[in-house]
Amino acid sequence: MFQFNKVINEPDFLPLHIVRILAQAATLVSAQRGKLIATSLGESMLSDARQGSLSAILFHIAFWRMDLAYFGRRLLGSWPQADIGIVLWSLSIAAGDWQTSEKLTRLCSIPEPATLTGAWDRSAYAMEARILRPLLWFGLLEYRSEKLPDSRFAARHYYRKAALFDRLLAFDVKVDFAVGPRH
Repeated sequence: MFQFNKVINEPDFLPLHIVRILAQAATLVSAQRGKLIATSLGESMLSDARQGSLSAILFHIAFWRMDLAYFGRRLLGSWPQADIGIVLWSLSIAAGDWQTSEKLTRLCSIPEPATLTGAWDRSAYAMEARILRPLLWFGLLEYRSEKLPDSRFAARHYYRKAALFDRLLAFDVKVDFAVGPRH
């Protein structure tokens, strides 16, 4: 980034930007005269006993309390974040090996009519911006890209679960099988 700009604004570096937004949403810091100051809750999280719960608290705030539509340019409303439990459970199964963001979108999200209309497929973009990249920033996914052979700038994005994914998230899914026809 410094090759092109002498000054980089916080929103231009999204991992840092989301850390600040999360810290403020969790009331760990507050802005005072242009500086971030740790709150009493923020200072208490520095103790050894509470540090282990910090990532879980921030994760919960990010996906269940914050509106991550900002990172997807507000495209498609709150989709797919509104179904984050289903998306995370599906990722725990489908993202064991490298998958494209388009394939993970199809495998792990519940399509809505708005995601299937339009001149271009907006759903993979929204899934990547609101779910996959934030999971990458939390260290739960790994990322790699491959340049497309006939394009100067375009690349295909691949994601898979990191070892931390299964350590931080556990699912206890019970399916109630009804006797007789299901429909």
